[in-house]
Amino acid sequence: MSVPQILLIGHGAVAAEVRAAADSTGAFAVGAVLVRPEKVAAVQAELPGMTVIGSLKDLDFTPVVAAECASHSAVRAYGADLLLRGIDFVIASIGALTDDALYAELRAAAQKGGAKLILPAGAVPGIDALNAAMVGGVDKVSYVSRKPPGAWKGTPAEAAVKLDALTEPAVFYIGTARAAARDYPKNANVAATVALAGLGFDATEVRMIADPGVQANIHEITASGAFGDMHLVIRGKPLKSNPKTSSLAAYSTIRAILNCVRPVQI
Repeated sequence: MSVPQILLIGHGAVAAEVRAAADSTGAFAVGAVLVRPEKVAAVQAELPGMTVIGSLKDLDFTPVVAAECASHSAVRAYGADLLLRGIDFVIASIGALTDDALYAELRAAAQKGGAKLILPAGAVPGIDALNAAMVGGVDKVSYVSRKPPGAWKGTPAEAAVKLDALTEPAVFYIGTARAAARDYPKNANVAATVALAGLGFDATEVRMIADPGVQANIHEITASGAFGDMHLVIRGKPLKSNPKTSSLAAYSTIRAILNCVRPVQI
């Protein structure tokens, strides 16, 4: 039996974890890596023996699933086309879905193409429980992201606090999941996931903290409703290659791919 082939979109830290999982599990193979056209030559040089393409027009096989591990712009560029082709689409950059028009386009494309838009749980636990609780009714959901100051570099947090000079925790953002995921696309995909599983982008409260006293990326979800009360905390280790990304976020993307190729989903 041939190994299922996937299309991998992106060439960053999460994509590297997906390629490694393909090798270690043997459950799937990366049939092609899709990057921006101007990056094809450089990425091909880094990945000898692997097919690297710069456009969906160059895709010469039908992948069992396409996995986006690149950026919000990649979701916009490729998502609807893939779904219309009937190809399931796993996205890591869930914050892209703060764009209501894009989200509606992807849902419509999935329905028309008979494919699934798959949103991994990412770096936080309990997304399944939160979404299940919505059946009975949820009254309030909040999310807190606490990371070392270095993890917030290159984001609007730099304009709010002096990250290198912090000696105690600094709350630099309080607001909705929509604005958090939009303005912190590399850090706040979790906020988008929590919002989509629960009360939505505008009713989900988000707080972001730069804390020099922690080494882990700490995610906290609090919810209440007909089901009872929920308080979940995870102290996740960041990827060594990218401190902005929790290792569990990469593993969650891999799990979503495995669920597409294995006979049993869990």
